Amino acid sequence: MANKATLPAVLVNSYVSALLSVSEGVGVAVNFLKPEIVTGVKTSGSKAAAFIGIVGGPSHCTVALMVDEISFASYVEAFTSGMVKPDPNDSMSMSVLGEMTNMVSGRALTLAEMPGLDITPPQLFSGDNIKLSPTVKARVNSFTLPFDVGSGRIYLVLSVY
Repeated sequence: MANKATLPAVLVNSYVSALLSVSEGVGVAVNFLKPEIVTGVKTSGSKAAAFIGIVGGPSHCTVALMVDEISFASYVEAFTSGMVKPDPNDSMSMSVLGEMTNMVSGRALTLAEMPGLDITPPQLFSGDNIKLSPTVKARVNSFTLPFDVGSGRIYLVLSVY
């Protein structure tokens, strides 16, 4: 079981495994770019995003999945078997990103084996070059975990308070 000091590492590892697993489960080929992990936030080219909170336990966290147009299309087509047109301005299309964030978060928290943690409902955003600016304080650790989806990119941003 993680404590407040080990929580960031446990969550980073759990979220990487969860995103890879969920992507594989829906048929999206994704490649984790471990050498490109950065502290802070670096998510260029994002067109859609889903944010959730993790509450309970030793800390509070936020998780964001931020996607470019190519990766957004890959996930919408995979989740809906091509029945929904990938459009960040369409609520049905955007709900795919919310559901994916729920699935990844649920799996990550199960892998982390940390009872008492729960997730908030996702909030969805779309637009050109979405930027995320988490709180900058000594007690806040933020990490950007990049993944390639074909020629597209998905970022998982984890901020632990």
